[in-house]
Amino acid sequence: MKFGEKLNQLGLRLRFDAGIVSAEWSPKPGDRSAAWKMYIELLTRITTQALPNEVGNEKAALESIYSIFDSTRSVLKEQGPDCIEFSKIAIGVLNQVVRPFTAKWHNKELAGAFECQTECEKFRKELAKLQADLRKYIKALANLAGVEDLTDLEETEVNCV
Repeated sequence: MKFGEKLNQLGLRLRFDAGIVSAEWSPKPGDRSAAWKMYIELLTRITTQALPNEVGNEKAALESIYSIFDSTRSVLKEQGPDCIEFSKIAIGVLNQVVRPFTAKWHNKELAGAFECQTECEKFRKELAKLQADLRKYIKALANLAGVEDLTDLEETEVNCV
């Protein structure tokens, strides 16, 4: 399978040059390990968890989203060149999905945007869109790691007696 075909299968819309898109998709154990580490990192952050209007803090949410860069870099350094397929997806998501959001809102936060209710509402609306995009990434990570996807775990209520 080609890398571009795999991206389409996973529902990820990222831009790459033709060489990468037409390259073979051939994940290695390092890719699976890296995917698992990032999957857990993202699954337990605001990247997938709702931020209702009556709770939470916009600045803390922005910092959590921004910290994905450090987490990804750490995983990439730890796994080294044994996670090339993971690297292609992770770097694409960081630069094409996460960076535009964090760049915009970092500047706004520095200018005091989170002191304004209207700006906080805009942030939360854009965060919800980012979360939808990152849920696709998280599902792709679960697929690459070869694990059951737990992204929607909290959406099902279970009575334990």
